[in-house]
Amino acid sequence: MPGLLLEVPAEYGYTLAVVASTFLLNTCHMLKTSGARRVAKIPYPHSYATAEQADKDPKAFAFNCAQRAHANYIENVTTFTVSLLVTSLAFPRAGAALGAVWVAGRFMYLVGYTSSAGPKGRLLGFVTSAVCQVALGFMGLVSAVKFLPAW
Repeated sequence: MPGLLLEVPAEYGYTLAVVASTFLLNTCHMLKTSGARRVAKIPYPHSYATAEQADKDPKAFAFNCAQRAHANYIENVTTFTVSLLVTSLAFPRAGAALGAVWVAGRFMYLVGYTSSAGPKGRLLGFVTSAVCQVALGFMGLVSAVKFLPAW
């Protein structure tokens, strides 16, 4: 397809603002995890406290929760970002809105997982972000189809 010109919608800036906010969310994760590591006295290079440590020490358990929440964020942010960027080419407002709710859901996930509820506290944030991520994935497929050449 020579000469394909991709036009970015005027509202695409909202999408870019959401993508930029993922940096702030990652920073929240890093601060929470490093603080929990310091309090639990889990030395580098250990990624997690051992099961024995976590069973005996609530601070070690809290560190494991913070570390797992951060790891789960890292596992999902790339797919989310690609889906959001592609979706927003065709649906910039809907994409940005779903993206903003995803970011809020991931923040709720972090707060819930690192609360006294532990892993059970992540449920609301998980559901919120998962629904948005699935919607963005399907909308991204529809958006991508719009750029396919006519048969």
